[in-house]
Amino acid sequence: MQLEELVAKISRLPAFRQQEVMDFVAFLEQRHSDSAQGEQADWSEQQFRAMSAEQAMRGLDDEPEIYSEDDLMERWQ
Repeated sequence: MQLEELVAKISRLPAFRQQEVMDFVAFLEQRHSDSAQGEQADWSEQQFRAMSAEQAMRGLDDEPEIYSEDDLMERWQ
């Protein structure tokens, strides 16, 4: 993939997705830097789980609420 194509694809993403791309690039830079310095490049299981949960929950506060509490309650009649 060419750099121009990558920039074009990223520029079409919403701002919060562009931020995710930036975070991932920072992660890759850090990982590469650690590898170049001879440090352990792999994350521990705990570090990976923490990062995964953080990424999964990112942006949930900004999502529209599509169900009300009444929609979620099961009613028995």
